[in-house]
Amino acid sequence: MQLHELKSVNKPKKSRRVGRGGKRGTYSGKGIKGQRSRAGRRFRPVIRELIKRYPKLRGHRLGSKPKFKKPKALIVNLADIDKNFKAGEKVTPQTLIEKRILHKISKKGANVKILGKGEISHALEFENCFVSKTAGEKIEKAGGKIKA
Repeated sequence: MQLHELKSVNKPKKSRRVGRGGKRGTYSGKGIKGQRSRAGRRFRPVIRELIKRYPKLRGHRLGSKPKFKKPKALIVNLADIDKNFKAGEKVTPQTLIEKRILHKISKKGANVKILGKGEISHALEFENCFVSKTAGEKIEKAGGKIKA
């Protein structure tokens, strides 16, 4: 037996030739113009398309943004402090965490700022907190002290 004498069991399937007239109309399901309608079409590698879609960040690292952002201050109102603290107690960032008014203070050293929303009925000592002008007036009026 030689190569030219071999016969396959299945009939060879002819490849379909699209875009040469016929029952499907002039374009034969390929659409009008463009890379997809041409014979021997080739597509670009996918990775190149992905790279081209990325935004061009020109000058992005050249001083357009500040290097270090200041951490935002954690805000507490006087009404919340008045509910949770008794007369004569110290109000510090640590005591605010212990009483679960604040959840946690970041390692970067975010500051605690006390705002004047609400009233305060008893004297308290405030340490290591920034106090707004209206809150400071209300604290001093109630007999409290503010230490920087």
